Amino acid sequence: MAYRINENECISCGACQPVCPVECISEIEGGKRKIDEATCIDCGACAGVCPVECIASVE
Repeated sequence: MAYRINENECISCGACQPVCPVECISEIEGGKRKIDEATCIDCGACAGVCPVECIASVE
Protein backbone atom coordinates (compact mmCIF):
# COMPACT_ATOMS: atom_id res chain seq x y z
CA MET A 1 0.00 0.00 0.00
CA ALA A 2 0.97 3.63 -0.33
CA TYR A 3 -0.43 7.10 0.11
CA ARG A 4 -1.76 9.41 -2.59
CA ILE A 5 -2.41 13.15 -2.67
CA ASN A 6 -5.71 14.30 -4.12
CA GLU A 7 -4.43 17.02 -6.45
CA ASN A 8 -7.86 18.65 -6.68
CA GLU A 9 -7.88 19.28 -2.92
CA CYS A 10 -4.15 20.04 -2.39
CA ILE A 11 -3.56 23.69 -1.41
CA SER A 12 0.18 23.63 -2.25
CA CYS A 13 1.26 24.31 1.34
CA GLY A 14 4.14 21.81 1.24
CA ALA A 15 3.67 20.61 4.83
CA CYS A 16 3.85 16.97 3.76
CA GLN A 17 7.19 17.06 1.96
CA PRO A 18 9.63 17.66 4.85
CA VAL A 19 8.07 14.99 7.09
CA CYS A 20 8.49 12.13 4.60
CA PRO A 21 11.26 9.83 5.90
CA VAL A 22 11.98 8.39 2.45
CA GLU A 23 11.67 11.65 0.49
CA CYS A 24 9.07 10.25 -1.91
CA ILE A 25 7.07 13.51 -2.17
CA SER A 26 7.96 15.91 -4.93
CA GLU A 27 6.62 19.23 -6.14
CA ILE A 28 4.70 19.24 -9.41
CA GLU A 29 2.95 21.87 -11.51
CA GLY A 30 1.43 24.74 -9.57
CA GLY A 31 3.27 23.95 -6.34
CA LYS A 32 1.16 20.89 -5.64
CA ARG A 33 2.82 17.71 -4.37
CA LYS A 34 2.86 14.13 -5.64
CA ILE A 35 3.83 10.92 -3.86
CA ASP A 36 5.93 8.29 -5.63
CA GLU A 37 3.84 5.28 -4.64
CA ALA A 38 6.65 2.84 -5.48
CA THR A 39 8.91 4.51 -2.89
CA CYS A 40 6.26 5.26 -0.23
CA ILE A 41 6.62 3.09 2.90
CA ASP A 42 3.03 3.69 4.07
CA CYS A 43 4.07 5.42 7.31
CA GLY A 44 1.30 8.05 7.18
CA ALA A 45 3.48 10.94 8.35
CA CYS A 46 2.35 13.08 5.42
CA ALA A 47 -1.34 12.46 6.04
CA GLY A 48 -0.91 13.46 9.67
CA VAL A 49 0.34 16.95 8.82
CA CYS A 50 -1.92 17.79 5.87
CA PRO A 51 -4.14 20.71 6.92
CA VAL A 52 -6.85 19.89 4.38
CA GLU A 53 -6.70 16.09 4.76
CA CYS A 54 -6.15 15.48 1.04
CA ILE A 55 -3.72 12.58 1.58
CA ALA A 56 -5.11 9.07 1.91
CA SER A 57 -3.90 5.50 1.86
CA VAL A 58 -4.56 3.57 -1.34
CA GLU A 59 -4.46 -0.15 -2.04
